[in-house]
Amino acid sequence: MYKDDSRRVALIGTGLVGMSYAYALLNQNACDELVLVDIDRKRAEGEAMDLNHGLAFSGSHMKIRAGDYAECADADIVVICAGVAQKPGESRLDLLQRNTEVFRSIIGPVMASGFKGLFLVATNPVDIMARITQQLSGLDPRRVIGSGTALDTARLRYLLGDYFSVDPRNVHAYVIGEHGDSEFVPWSQAMVATKSVLDICAESGGKYCTAEMETISGEVRDAAQKIIEAKRSTYYGIGMALVRITRAIFGNESSVLTVSTLLRGEYGQQDVYAGVPCIVGRDGVRDVIHLKLTAEEQRKFDASCRVLKDTYEGLQLNK
Repeated sequence: MYKDDSRRVALIGTGLVGMSYAYALLNQNACDELVLVDIDRKRAEGEAMDLNHGLAFSGSHMKIRAGDYAECADADIVVICAGVAQKPGESRLDLLQRNTEVFRSIIGPVMASGFKGLFLVATNPVDIMARITQQLSGLDPRRVIGSGTALDTARLRYLLGDYFSVDPRNVHAYVIGEHGDSEFVPWSQAMVATKSVLDICAESGGKYCTAEMETISGEVRDAAQKIIEAKRSTYYGIGMALVRITRAIFGNESSVLTVSTLLRGEYGQQDVYAGVPCIVGRDGVRDVIHLKLTAEEQRKFDASCRVLKDTYEGLQLNK
């Protein structure tokens, strides 16, 4: 479907999230060509200039320029970071109505360009915005990916690594469901190497305790709001999470990442985008990894999906 050496990205939205992604792309040499598209063309041109001036200090040979929707035709991935900013105290779901109209003005021109690649969506509430992107574009759902709970999972692994004094890369635990208030950690599936986190706590003689696990999951869930209260918005972490997904796509890695994808029977759910462990490669989401949830964890997942379904169904996109 694509040439193996093709690594072209069109970035829609040059705000803090978009440019954190672009900057991380440049530093990690994660693509060959980057086109910046923004309603404020002058800003996109300035951002492209600024990034280009750093090329001499990087190991990258990226071609970076400002462009328009017509240039999405040759992109392998269109990354959407455009949207209105989240306000302090505002839930991700509260952003929905404002950002839906923004997406109407984006998806049409991208598809009209002849675009045949993958969409990667970061705009919040990301699960619903990814579903809207799929609905408006008509693309195979496996080619429309939301950043989902990838960043939440990274936050979880960081905190667990700190708690157990273990490299986070050796912590295998996931945050699943909505990227938002109803997300949760299925602790029955959380591991350090191949040992259950719950078993480590039970066998530690009081050194570690399961009560701390719930504290950690709360810290993960509330992290974005704490950052927003402190510095008005979050962008570095999500920018790097987007690059990780981008690298998995371009490298055809078949990496397991907790991205948002359309569930079609997995976990007993239909027609809802939610964050779950997925195998990600060149053609998008190749498969969904089905975790063996406890009855209580399944209840939490069902409740999270219900929140997303109810909100999406209220949009009446086809009117």
